[in-house]
This record gives sequence, structure tokens and C-alpha cells, in this order.
Amino acid sequence: MELHLVRSKNLMLDGGAMFGVVPRVLWSRQYAPDKDNRINISMRSLLVIDGDRKILFDSGIGTKQDSRFFGFYFLNGDYSLDKSLADLGLNVTDITDIVHTHLHFDHCGGSIKYNEDRSSLLPVFPNATYRVSRAQWELALNPNKLEGASFLKENILPMQESGQLHLFDREFDLTPNVNIRLFHGHTSGQAVALVRYKDRTLVNIADLMPLVGNISMSWVCGYDTQPLVTLAEKEDFLKESLEGGYTYYFYHDLEHECCSLKDTPKGIRTDRTFTLAEFAG
Repeated sequence: MELHLVRSKNLMLDGGAMFGVVPRVLWSRQYAPDKDNRINISMRSLLVIDGDRKILFDSGIGTKQDSRFFGFYFLNGDYSLDKSLADLGLNVTDITDIVHTHLHFDHCGGSIKYNEDRSSLLPVFPNATYRVSRAQWELALNPNKLEGASFLKENILPMQESGQLHLFDREFDLTPNVNIRLFHGHTSGQAVALVRYKDRTLVNIADLMPLVGNISMSWVCGYDTQPLVTLAEKEDFLKESLEGGYTYYFYHDLEHECCSLKDTPKGIRTDRTFTLAEFAG
């Protein structure tokens, strides 16, 4: 098995939104905001090569939207999916599975592209099965008012129209080493992967805990649609993670790729942070 990070652009979001009710004076000690209260976060996909399967988790924001849309997010960084894959000696045709943790535009936008004359939309990964939980798919097609702006039909419908979409309803093993679990606090049917690597477990934590700072129980992301559900899910999963010695891999934390956990008098907290290469090595 091989584990690789696949970078796309960074984006900037309001720091307060990333930490909900936590005061700025607290979260800004960990994530320094700019003058407009924004913090820079990554869109860092995980690539798992397991036998003949090349499984990519999420795909960034993509390039389809216009300058007005991208102007809200201040994209930055010299990264792209194509370049990151090329650096690994791969290209988009090599991907066998694209697992969307959820269908918010910053996680799935890079999976669909326009053709050359922008007359139609096509899958970026022509040989891949596009995997989405059924709960998330149904929500994306009929979104609540809180999440409506996060689901863009141009990111979603072409998955089905291409015939490459596969929906799943429950926890399952994608391979003998990759287990997919469902969580519902951030958005209904978010898929979190537990990857068995040698004698350890790497968790593609997605937006269950998007940043290292969100590990503290009450530091719940303001984008979570059911924060009390998030609290319950976090409490259970943090305990499981500590007992199992899990390592978390972060999609959105620009400064920290991975972390381990420890128990403290104030609860479960980050122990060490390190790179994916250090984990795999």
C-alpha cells in the first residue's frame, strides 16, 4: 500500500465560521487571521494505492466557476490536481475510485470539468467510480436552506449522467484495508475513511474535524448543520481514536497534515503533528 497527499489550491474562509461559538481571542492564537478575519486553509486530498486500486478522497474546488465566485474564496498556492498527480507519475486516467466525503463545492468541484468549448460537463476521472453516500446525494439534490449554496448542480449531476456514480447506504469496506464510515453532524452522510496501513490506522477525517483546532470538544465548526450531533459523534470517535491509536489526516489544515492524540485533564487533545510522509515512513 502507498499513501500520498494530493494538493490543490488553498482557500480563505472566515475564521469565526471555522470555530463557531469559540471567541476570536482564543482561535486566533492557533490560526492567525488577516485584517478581514479570514484564515488560509488547504484542500489536500488523500490518495491511497492499494493493489490495483488508486483511490482519491475528494478533489478540491475545481476550475469551473467564474471569477466572481472564486473572488469570495481568495484561492492561492501553486498547486493543482493535475500537477500533484504528475509529481507522483500519475494522471487523472489512473484513478479507479473517487470517494467524495461529501458534496460541498470545496470537496467535489475538482471532479467535474467543462469540455474544450464549455458546451458540456465531463468527469475529470474518466475511469473512476464516483462514490457518494446515498444520504449525501439525496440531500445535495434537495438541500436544506442552510446548505443550499454549498451544493452546485454542475458539480453533482454530471456524476450521475456519466454513469459512473455509485451510491452507498452504510459503513463498508472499499478494500480489505479501507473502511468507510458515515457521520451526520457536519452534513448528512459524510464519509470518513479509516485506512489500515501496516499496523496502524490513518483516518481521512474530512470535515468531522476539519482543523487540528476543531479536536477540542466545544470547538465545533460553524458550518456544521447539526452541531449537537457533531458533539456526540466527536466524543465517541475521539475515544475510539485514542484507544485505537489512530492518526488523523487533515484535508483543510494548511499547517498540519497529520496528528496523533493524547488524553489530558481537559479531555482528548492533539499530541504530535507531523507529515503524511513521516507517518508512512
